[in-house]
Amino acid sequence: MPDDTKTEELLEINQRLLDSIAEGDWETYAALCDPSLSCFEPETRGHLVEGMEFHHFYFDLGASAGPQNTTVSSPNVRIIGDAAIISYVRLSQRLNAEGKPVTSCSEETRVWQQTESGWRHVHVHRSVVS
Repeated sequence: MPDDTKTEELLEINQRLLDSIAEGDWETYAALCDPSLSCFEPETRGHLVEGMEFHHFYFDLGASAGPQNTTVSSPNVRIIGDAAIISYVRLSQRLNAEGKPVTSCSEETRVWQQTESGWRHVHVHRSVVS
């Protein structure tokens, strides 16, 4: 499979992951992630967290109220053997408590590993842009 095809495939899978987060779809999220998923995120308060339990907590809270749109801006994909690194800016649009549209922004780097059963998300580093 040429790298261009892999790049397109990875961007599609990554968008599925982001959509599953926005929709509160734990089943899809868990199917795309390796059980040993590690992360640095604002919610981890500077700590490296491993495993799915940390993420499952947020899914248990329920999907965000109302519609949400996720846009990946300026993606960069680097494939290294059976691993891939995707870096981008994520724009999330939703309605606030007053019903007015708001956009949040985060810088994300996600690491994917190709396995016999397909690409699995193995690490994320997310920073909120102020």
